[in-house]
Amino acid sequence: MTETPVDEPVIEPVEIVELNSLDLLESEAIHIIREVVAEFERPALLFSGGKDSVLMLHLATKAFWPGKVPFPVLHVDTGHNFPEVIDFRDRTVERLGLRLEVGSVQEFIDRGELAERADGTRNPLQTVPLLDAIARNKFDAVFGGGRRDEDKARAKERILSLRDEFGQWDPRNQRPELWNLYNGRHTVGQHVRAFPISNWTELDVWRYIAREGIELPPLYYAHDREVFARDGMWRAVGEVSQPRPGEDVVTKQVRYRTVGDMSCTGAVASSAATVHDVVREVAASTLTERGATRADDRISEAAMEDRKKDGYF
Repeated sequence: MTETPVDEPVIEPVEIVELNSLDLLESEAIHIIREVVAEFERPALLFSGGKDSVLMLHLATKAFWPGKVPFPVLHVDTGHNFPEVIDFRDRTVERLGLRLEVGSVQEFIDRGELAERADGTRNPLQTVPLLDAIARNKFDAVFGGGRRDEDKARAKERILSLRDEFGQWDPRNQRPELWNLYNGRHTVGQHVRAFPISNWTELDVWRYIAREGIELPPLYYAHDREVFARDGMWRAVGEVSQPRPGEDVVTKQVRYRTVGDMSCTGAVASSAATVHDVVREVAASTLTERGATRADDRISEAAMEDRKKDGYF
């Protein structure tokens, strides 16, 4: 009896998709965002309208698409913000249908709970309104856009960073994070800061913004602005940023690498008017964005770490 020949199955070749560095960073960040939402009851995302928080919100929309972002956004408003950034913040919140919670430095000053600093900047005053907003809304996890390449203190911090009952951070007592396993354990009164783009660099951020076509406030691109030189930076002329005697006001083509208070954030001379121009400019830079443009980080070598220990991001 002869056997009937059996046709051998046809094995289709498997297409191997190679992920590039941006794909890997995106995947890691989305994994972290989803893990935090699964593990915590009341997360929130810090959203100022600056590029890193815009990137974070973009990643969150991708993480939960086609659903809505399942948590509110939180902004600590110093009252010294660039108007362009506040306008962008509000338009973005409305477009995505998000709930915006605002902590106001000005309200704490008006109540006498905070006092204006001698140097005029309010950036270091954000800690108390931030901790108040976290406690008031009972947030147990707060996403931030901090990256390790920005500052030595941020380089020390874990992706999930525990804050004690007073909102403080102890850099000597941090949890190991092995094999992409993140420990979110906390007790009542404590909360966790989550940094999904901790492993990104400034260049990664800009390359991703270019790839995804992410809109940013216009001051990130070169534009003509009235500025004056102080401490090796170009400071914008504005209501809370005025030149001192001997500081001449000039009109210069500048852009901002980071946006904090007008009273402490410097611009850089630049002709980079498009996102691709910025990518090329950042690739050639030898200074970090905060080191080049943030006066509040020059108070001392440990300025950022001291603020983070007290509860700042």
